[in-house]
Amino acid sequence: MNAPGAIYSLAAALIAGDRAALGRAITLVESTLPEHQVQAQALLAEVLPRAGGSIHVGITGVPGVGKSSLIERLGLMLLERGHRVAVLAVDPSSQVSGGSILGDKTRMAGLARHDGAFVRPSPAGGTLGGVAGRTRESISLLEAAGYDIVLVETVGVGQSETVVAGMVDCFLVLILPGAGDELQGVKRGIMELADVVAVTKADGDNLARARLARAQLQAALHLLSARYQGWTVPVLTCSAVDGSGLAELWDAVVEHRRHLVDAGLLDPLRRRQARQWFQTLVDEGLRAALLAGPEIVGLMDEAAGEVEAGLISPQAGAARVLAVVGAGREPTVS
Repeated sequence: MNAPGAIYSLAAALIAGDRAALGRAITLVESTLPEHQVQAQALLAEVLPRAGGSIHVGITGVPGVGKSSLIERLGLMLLERGHRVAVLAVDPSSQVSGGSILGDKTRMAGLARHDGAFVRPSPAGGTLGGVAGRTRESISLLEAAGYDIVLVETVGVGQSETVVAGMVDCFLVLILPGAGDELQGVKRGIMELADVVAVTKADGDNLARARLARAQLQAALHLLSARYQGWTVPVLTCSAVDGSGLAELWDAVVEHRRHLVDAGLLDPLRRRQARQWFQTLVDEGLRAALLAGPEIVGLMDEAAGEVEAGLISPQAGAARVLAVVGAGREPTVS
């Protein structure tokens, strides 16, 4: 791709609603090749003035909670209301082979086929928290392409929830009914990130258990502080099978956004997220630049081997590397 002409053409096609162009643009920003990253930054500069207007919703929950089924049913409902819906479904990549399942287009087949929707499974690739390294850039591209609702599905394990909560307006936590206790092993920190909580699979024989879990969660959440002053985290029940509770669930998301706007919190939130994005990119770039030199890689391998063999402490190994790269610290004796 030759810049700037090809980049301008790609940006124009994306803004005009060309889905193939949008797919190519996201592939470009996800690429780790240095020349692609230069092109990606030029592309983002072209589309950034058109970004920022959509609702960003992060959705998380333990495996089996029904995230993909709920997202598809919710997305179809929003499409019927005239919205354009994009889904970034972050896929767990294998830490052994590096491969990823990338099955979300199959699990959200109806949504993926709709002209008003765009579903993009992205391999996490071992990045921080299991979130694809360029999810924030992808959100900007989707906004420029005219999608007014962006749903980000997390892996549901590790630190992915924290990372996603730092890039969305509303963080939705999904809970299974009847899992043994009101918090069913969900980390306290995850519940502290929640803006809206929904008990899923509230249908059939599960309905009574879902209602009980809802009451228990409401009681438990009284012990936690909401992320935003003046906002009480609602706990709802819903079903992806019969669609019950989904309208109320979306109403809660919209009410949360209205609260952020009315309280003057949305713009500062977006500014903090942009600053955090900047700092993350700088950190990643510095690390990549550091590891680009073969002499540093060799030094790290040597020090890591001595640490593994028990010849030096991890602190001493790290100090040796940092001293060489000019961190101002001398190697210490283990």
